[in-house]
Amino acid sequence: MLIHPIIDQLKSLRLNGMALTLQEQMQMTDIESLSFEERLGLIVDREATYRENRRLKTRLKKAKLRQNACVEDIDFKHPRGLDKSLMAKLFSCDWIKSANNLIITGPTGTGKTYIACALAQKACREGYTVQYIRTPRIFHELLIAKGDGRYGKIMRDFAKTNLLLFDDWGLAKMTDESRRDLLEILEDRNSISSTMITSQFPVDTWHDLIGDPTLADAILDRLVHSAYKIELKGNTMRKKKSTLTKSEN
Repeated sequence: MLIHPIIDQLKSLRLNGMALTLQEQMQMTDIESLSFEERLGLIVDREATYRENRRLKTRLKKAKLRQNACVEDIDFKHPRGLDKSLMAKLFSCDWIKSANNLIITGPTGTGKTYIACALAQKACREGYTVQYIRTPRIFHELLIAKGDGRYGKIMRDFAKTNLLLFDDWGLAKMTDESRRDLLEILEDRNSISSTMITSQFPVDTWHDLIGDPTLADAILDRLVHSAYKIELKGNTMRKKKSTLTKSEN
């Protein structure tokens, strides 16, 4: 039986994982030792894995994470106040399933963005959609979007994303328009989806950072009320990396 037409037909049906596995099986000298059901099972499993890997690649591409990080590489040895039991709970991504938020604060260089990106990458691996946002830029981009007609689409994308990551919260002064945009984003997500924030500033200073007392109350009520908190301490990890680099040279 000619196998190439079957492989071509599988590809035309977009069953690329099955086509690839069938090609590999035809090159195996002991393939006939497996039953038809065993060979079919391997082909189907490969197709499922192929599709999941493709979906993961798509989710990571859309997330646009600032750092290539993963939870397996988080450094627990550096003294910065990481709670292993809390991190283990966050690794499970159940907090996203329950639409809880996460706030990561601490001095510059303590690894806030890395931890956030690692948790976001884990969320992608678990099947959740993610978007990374650098906070100082997003409100300017929304202002431009209002002028060119993209504002509604961007806000809808934010609303349907499982995990929205705001990095470097508090670095830029908020205007009345940016405060209202932020409230709209959080209102659409409240009790439905999760929001993660990294900031150099402690949570108890955020009310003043936001500015308008009324809008600050509304924003923080939707953000802080259902949030896990990681408060990093200690010296910058960049000094540690610099020392390691010098010692290796």
